[in-house]
Amino acid sequence: MPIQQSDVLYTAVATAENGRDGRVATDDGRLDVVVNPPEEMGGSGAGTNPEQLFAAAYSACFQGALGLVARKEGVDVTGSTVTAKVGIGKNADGFGILVEISADIPDVDGDTARGLVEKAHQVCPYSKATRGDVTVTLA
Repeated sequence: MPIQQSDVLYTAVATAENGRDGRVATDDGRLDVVVNPPEEMGGSGAGTNPEQLFAAAYSACFQGALGLVARKEGVDVTGSTVTAKVGIGKNADGFGILVEISADIPDVDGDTARGLVEKAHQVCPYSKATRGDVTVTLA
């Protein structure tokens, strides 16, 4: 369910110059990076790229959702990590992305860990935003 403007707690603002071969910066100056297409897509690969930025953001968001779900269930996920792999490729509309999310949760049995990851996928705002248009697999 979408949130209303009145429910917004924080708004990030970022501006890109020259698209995939330029620069991206936030209005507060905390993020200011050169972006270049990766070598696999014919670019220099000298800077970061939008897929890396999305993977970083998605993994951080998903880790937060995992912690939230684990706390509600009384499971300790201290030391856990979440990795997001974001791929880009051609599709019928031009380009699309796919995502693979994996979590390493030490000292938690496999079935419990899988259950936590599946529940985190239901509450993570990035997972909700991609649902229906981006293939997301949980590994």
